[in-house]
Amino acid sequence: MQRRLLIGLVVVVLAVTVPAGITLLGGSSDSADDDPAGVSLTCDARSLVAKRELRGMWLTTVSNIDFPSRPGLPEAKVKAEFLGWLDLAQKMNHNAMFVHVRPSGDAFWPSAYAPWSEWLTGERGKDPGWDPLAWMIEQTHARNLEFHAWFNPYRGSQPATSGGAGADFAKLAPDHPLRKHPEWAVAFPEGTRNSRFYFDPGVPEARRHVEDAILDAVKRYDIDGVHFDDFFYPYPEGHEFNDDRSYARYGGGMSRGDWRRANVDTFVQEISQRIRESKPWVRFGLSPFGIWRNKASDPAGSPTKGLESYEAIYADTRKWVREKWLDYIVPQLYWNIGFDKADYAKLLPWWADTVKDTGVQLYVGQADYRVGEPGPWSKPTELDRQLTLNDRYGVSGSIHFSAKQVRADRLGAVTRYRDAHYAAPALVPTVTRLRDARPPAPTPTGARRDGDRTVLTWRPVDDVTGYAIYLADPEAQKASLVATVRASDLPSWIGPAGNYCVTSLDRANNESDPVLVS
Repeated sequence: MQRRLLIGLVVVVLAVTVPAGITLLGGSSDSADDDPAGVSLTCDARSLVAKRELRGMWLTTVSNIDFPSRPGLPEAKVKAEFLGWLDLAQKMNHNAMFVHVRPSGDAFWPSAYAPWSEWLTGERGKDPGWDPLAWMIEQTHARNLEFHAWFNPYRGSQPATSGGAGADFAKLAPDHPLRKHPEWAVAFPEGTRNSRFYFDPGVPEARRHVEDAILDAVKRYDIDGVHFDDFFYPYPEGHEFNDDRSYARYGGGMSRGDWRRANVDTFVQEISQRIRESKPWVRFGLSPFGIWRNKASDPAGSPTKGLESYEAIYADTRKWVREKWLDYIVPQLYWNIGFDKADYAKLLPWWADTVKDTGVQLYVGQADYRVGEPGPWSKPTELDRQLTLNDRYGVSGSIHFSAKQVRADRLGAVTRYRDAHYAAPALVPTVTRLRDARPPAPTPTGARRDGDRTVLTWRPVDDVTGYAIYLADPEAQKASLVATVRASDLPSWIGPAGNYCVTSLDRANNESDPVLVS
């Protein structure tokens, strides 16, 4: 079986002096003789306290919104910038990065299915001479952060007004697939300065090509997730998407709306199945527009009065959840609490109810980019209040749009919610469909005191890739997560003087029983 376990070790720091008569973290230990009070210092999974919450930010490459800061930078500069974003993620106590690797029918890796991205090299199709995706994954994992590869499936180019090729075949990269297969392309909005190419979702060969391009990255790289945002069919913009030719050939008597939804459904289902067949541990999720349907259109809809993804962009997001094609969904709830047409406080419980009992995890797309706008967003408290609601409704995590806005920290809003909600690190939630037996625990090799510090060492479990570290409170009889680190051939950790416990986490974030290290 191809599956490789991603193991993280969990270390629990126990106080040096333990009051007589207190048994910490129950269980058994071979280290009882080391305790000065004569009390057996033991570890019990029930005493471990770690929040299970995905935390991340979108690192947008299209038009160089976040990264790289401009096209055509030297390799060393691109790498330095990316390391800066990882520094920010660690400062924020994030545990995942969502990196734009296919922004517009292009690629940030050497691909036979797409040309090199102009947002990287400054020239469409130009080889940078190194593999950014492989390097970014390596560096992200070195910080014990997950790497979710973010793909825009159907965009084939960017408008000329944004520095892209527009809807001009001659301006596409020489190896762009739409130059070889112009029958796959639809220009939208047709005949305007903002026109761009899309791969037609209604052409089966085009759909298969897009799937193959994504699976190329899945098979060749150690990514943790495949991530889409809200772009399938384009938003209307007052124009019609001209797929008359493919509809006439493949419509099969369906209404155009139903046919388009069926095209997107097929794509989502197929890519989900192919990812799971290739690498079952790779998660698949997407971040749709925040409104599926309004209650006025469908009794199952949300109490909203806004644009509907079901009708406007043919994305039946509720169906994808109910069919369990996704591991997680990240609705873009980019409205404030109390907004009349789409109240965050009303949409959030609707989404929480939608994912209930499906096994699909609910994360929320947070609108960091709106901080500082007039009205409710002029106050630094809006995102803090939203994250508080997320906790109330059992949301499994948040992704912030976008990285540049997190770094800007306008009005101090980011610092505010970081201190209130992300002050301690968190473990990524367990992948529901991959919950299985606990992975084996590591074998401790001891602890060495170095002044007021303790150096821990343990034998690595096969295929380990990460470790997490907990600090115990003897009086409270609990141990709280304080750090995570990546695995190595000689795993170790340095922390305050004390005793420690170690557990393993597999690739689906299942956790082993703890083992005392002292």
